[in-house]
Amino acid sequence: MHHIYHLGNCGTCQRILGEIPKIKRFTLQDIKTEPITAKQLDELKKMAGSYEALFSKVALKYRSLGLNEMTLTEKDFRKYILQEYTFLKRPVIVMDKAIFIGNAPKTVKAMVEAAGK
Repeated sequence: MHHIYHLGNCGTCQRILGEIPKIKRFTLQDIKTEPITAKQLDELKKMAGSYEALFSKVALKYRSLGLNEMTLTEKDFRKYILQEYTFLKRPVIVMDKAIFIGNAPKTVKAMVEAAGK
C-alpha cells in the first residue's frame, strides 16, 4: 500500500509531493475533500504508535478551541482528528509498513529517499 494523506490547497504539502519520486504509485487523498475515515485513522495509529503522533498542535484551531490548555487523551486526539481535518499532521505518507508523518526536514528527506527505492 502506498498512500499519501495531504491537503490540496497546502503549499507545503504540494512542494513535498513534488519532491517524491515515482509519485504515480501512490494513492493521493486530499483530506479536505475526502475526509479520513475512522478505519484509516486507526490503521495509521497502529503504524505510528499513537494518535498524538498524528495530531497537529500547530493547527489554528488547537489554540482557538483552547486545546492547548487541556490535557488530551488518545481518545481526544482521535476524536478531534476525525472531526476536523486540520488536526491531522500533514502530509502522512504510507509505504507498505513504513509511515512518515509531517513536514520536518529530516522526515521529508527520509520519505523522499524511501519513495525512490
